[in-house]
Amino acid sequence: MLGSPYQGYLYAYPHKTAYRPLRPRPRLADVWAGEATDALFLYVHVPFCEMRCGFCNLFTRANPPAAQVTAYLDQLRRQADRVAAAVPAATYARAAIGGGTPTYLTAAELERLFDTVERATGADLRAVPTSVETSPATATADRLAVLLDRGTTRVSIGVQSFLDAEAHAAGRPQHRAEVDRALDTIRAAGPAELNIDLIYGIPGQTAGTWTGSLRTALTWRPEELYLYPLYVRPMTGLSRRAPGTPDPEWDAQRLQLYRHAVELLGAEGYEQQSMRAFRRRDAPPVDGPGYCCQDDGMVGLGCGARSYTSRLHYSFDYAVSVRQVRGILEDYLARPAADFDVAEVGFALDGFEQRRRWLLKSLLRASGLDPGGYLARFGTGVDDDFPALRLLRETGHLDGHRLTAEGLAHSDAIGPWLTSDGVRAAMAGHVPR
Repeated sequence: MLGSPYQGYLYAYPHKTAYRPLRPRPRLADVWAGEATDALFLYVHVPFCEMRCGFCNLFTRANPPAAQVTAYLDQLRRQADRVAAAVPAATYARAAIGGGTPTYLTAAELERLFDTVERATGADLRAVPTSVETSPATATADRLAVLLDRGTTRVSIGVQSFLDAEAHAAGRPQHRAEVDRALDTIRAAGPAELNIDLIYGIPGQTAGTWTGSLRTALTWRPEELYLYPLYVRPMTGLSRRAPGTPDPEWDAQRLQLYRHAVELLGAEGYEQQSMRAFRRRDAPPVDGPGYCCQDDGMVGLGCGARSYTSRLHYSFDYAVSVRQVRGILEDYLARPAADFDVAEVGFALDGFEQRRRWLLKSLLRASGLDPGGYLARFGTGVDDDFPALRLLRETGHLDGHRLTAEGLAHSDAIGPWLTSDGVRAAMAGHVPR
């Protein structure tokens, strides 16, 4: 029924490849009219990195000219001012700065970024849980001092593997000594939580080397670990070296490594929160205003940021290839301020898609979905609206309204399987570039 367990990571629904140009472009003030804005997520996108990893299909540019970084921060300020005017009653319950690699910015540029965001939006990032992405090369003491001083509560670092040969095979030319230095620096910087990203299914990786990376990561006692199966996506560095066609042997290897990690981390005191996310059981709960990813919206700032209302998901254009990313960035930087009063590309969610998004954003978490919450939100029963849930129960992937261990292991098949025909068709019509 589900096929390969590794079909696609459904971190957002609908996926950005389903977005299309919005004509006429709707005004943000109209888009947000009538939306609840008292518990929003604020996302700020910095589309710069010191290198482009071979597995990465994010919207980012490696080693941009310094003048472009300055111009980007200038334009981000203009955008933030216009967005704040369009959503004047917004208050924020969560915040994240991602990319790209936000700490590609210098310490002074990071200060400027925080100043811009807080002044325009009125958000106090010291008062809400705030996460920032970093990398081994850019997790320096001066940058981390800025992050902690400005209220960052979580620092996430992509390590992928603690073995240089494996990191290089995944298209990430890093050195173990730099990784160790970065992790030591993060832990010395202050009380922010640490998340470490690791990848399994890398060419040449074995159960032994995977265990070694997991146990090495645990020596820093990270509050969270995110474990990602390797994917070969169009237009990435790896796609030029290896095909992205289904491979039963690779599927079996990734599934074996995943199951080993679940067992090892469970024994080491980590609770599984999704197929990818593991949190240390003795880590304090995230403290801050309530936020529900199924119901509450998101305001995105920056060229690659998405924004979510209940009825419309929107962003700027999306690409992966170097030439296309540079073109979109240059277009963003050249726009008049009034262009930030409207939504550019997106996907309108009717009642059917709103229900499906709520289902998927709940079901793919280990805690499962709350049928009472669904009924209160939509006025209908989730099992009546989605008879496919019965099939998941019959195949042993779902117990009640929570995925079983086998269901969690197949999250990257269940998500695509439950994707609507309309979204699937839009994604299939996307031309990678």
